Amino acid sequence: MRTTLSLDKDVAAALERVRKARKASLKAVVNDALRRGLGQMTSAPTAPRKPFRTRAVSLGRCFVGNVDNMILCSTDGDFARFPGLHWDNPLLAAAEA
Repeated sequence: MRTTLSLDKDVAAALERVRKARKASLKAVVNDALRRGLGQMTSAPTAPRKPFRTRAVSLGRCFVGNVDNMILCSTDGDFARFPGLHWDNPLLAAAEA
């Protein structure tokens, strides 16, 4: 498409500097600049979001005692440290199926 543009002096000078630095045609530099600028203009500006906050809730006293070691138990069913605790490991059940 052929058209005539009237450029401000500072814009014309900036285009000329870029054209010389890239050793490209004025048409290529203007098209590239317009693509980049229009791409930024068409994307919807996002308003800064309010940070998401999670409120802490007291669940009361822990009746099990220290549960730190429960997480460290091996997945092969070694629960010797917790007598009377029965737990079917879903990972083992899926592997056996």
